[in-house]
Amino acid sequence: MIQFGMPTLIENSTLEDNIALCQSLGLKFIELNMNFPEYQVDKLEQIERLTEAAGAAGIFYTIHLDENLNIADFNPLVSDAYLETVRRTIDVARRLIPLRDRYGDSTQPLTVNMHMHHGIYITLPDRKVQMYDRDFETYMSSFEAFRAKSEEWVGDSDIVIVIENTDGFRDYEKKAIEYLLESPKFGLTWDIGHSRAVGEKDVPFIMEHSDRLMHFHIHDGSEIPPKNHLALGDGEIDLADRLSLAESRNARCVLETKTVEALRKSVEWLHIHG
Repeated sequence: MIQFGMPTLIENSTLEDNIALCQSLGLKFIELNMNFPEYQVDKLEQIERLTEAAGAAGIFYTIHLDENLNIADFNPLVSDAYLETVRRTIDVARRLIPLRDRYGDSTQPLTVNMHMHHGIYITLPDRKVQMYDRDFETYMSSFEAFRAKSEEWVGDSDIVIVIENTDGFRDYEKKAIEYLLESPKFGLTWDIGHSRAVGEKDVPFIMEHSDRLMHFHIHDGSEIPPKNHLALGDGEIDLADRLSLAESRNARCVLETKTVEALRKSVEWLHIHG
C-alpha cells in the first residue's frame, strides 16, 4: 500500500493547522517545506514541539529543502551557508526517524527533497549561456564536495536526499545528478505534474534511473496549456500508471496540490480509484 502525505499548504498558517488537516484526511505524513518562514531550520530544530504534535495525531514528516538551495554558488559565503543548512536539516531528519518508525513504513528511508538550482545565464545576441555549463569543472567540484559531506552527515542513518525534477534538467545537471546517484545517500523524486507541464522531457532520464526512484510528488497537470498542481482527475496525466510505478518502487507519495480544496478532491479521487 502506498503511503500518501500532504505538502505544507499556505492556507494553513500554523503547523497545527496542517497536522489537523492531515489527520482529518487520513494521510500519513506532512512534507515540511523550508520555503516557508515558519519551517526554517531553526524552527525545525524545535524537535520536541514537532514530535509531540505529530505523535498526538499519529503522523510523521518528510522535509523539502528551500528551492533556492544552491550548493554550487560561485560565492563560497553563499554556498557554505546552504551546505550548513543541509547539514542541520539532516540532523533534524535523523531526530524525526522515530516518528517514521512509529507511524510510517520503516522500509522506506526518510527523505529530504531538493531541487537542482539552474544558476544564472548570460544572454548573447544568438543564445543564452548557462554559467554552470561554461564553468562545468567548478560546478562539478561543488557537487563532489556536496556528496562527500552529505555521506558524512547522513552516516548510517536511514535518510536519503532525493532530487526532484522541475522544468527540465539541464545537461550539466544530469551529469551532476548521475554523480550523486552513485552514492546510496541520494535518490530521485518524480514530480509527475511538473513533468507533464514541460512535455515529459525528463521522463527518459528518470526512467533510465528508475531504480533510484524513492519519492513522488503526485498532482495532475496538462501540457497545453502547461498546468500542474491540479487536483487528481483535473488534468491529463495517466495517474494509474504513475501510481503503479510508485507502488512498485515502494515510494511515498505527496499529494502536492496547493490548496486545501484540491487536496480534499485528490483524496476523494484516491478513495474512488485507488
